[in-house]
Amino acid sequence: MVDTIQKLTEVVNELYAADWNAIDWASKPDPDRWSKKQIIGHLIDSAQVNLQRFVRCTYEENFKLTYEQDEWVNAQHYQDADINELLDLWKLLNLQIARVLLNYPQERLQAKCDINKTTVRLYTVDWLAVDYVEHMKHHLKQVTCKQI
Repeated sequence: MVDTIQKLTEVVNELYAADWNAIDWASKPDPDRWSKKQIIGHLIDSAQVNLQRFVRCTYEENFKLTYEQDEWVNAQHYQDADINELLDLWKLLNLQIARVLLNYPQERLQAKCDINKTTVRLYTVDWLAVDYVEHMKHHLKQVTCKQI
């Protein structure tokens, strides 16, 4: 878990070191695809859902927690939001996730929750944390156009 927390912190720091003015936040590559601003919004949604998963797994197991990513992005109007506010919110959520994971009860790291919409598919906190960081890195590569 220490390695995952370190990677999460590095990802946050690397995005904050990027030249935000060089990024075209609002343009959409296609009407049906997200802008870079909406990608950050999606990462905010992912952080919120995963923070709930991590917290709930400290005392609960085998619960289902999913979300509809396109609907969440649309409902929260990320395209109309100030990018600096979105980046600050994203950073704060990820710092909170890092704090939760840093203090995670060792005996609960193998606790599981269901993240699949259609069938039961249980994943451990360890797996969720690693997947969360990899998912974030994938999307931030789309935003910065470089490997993070």
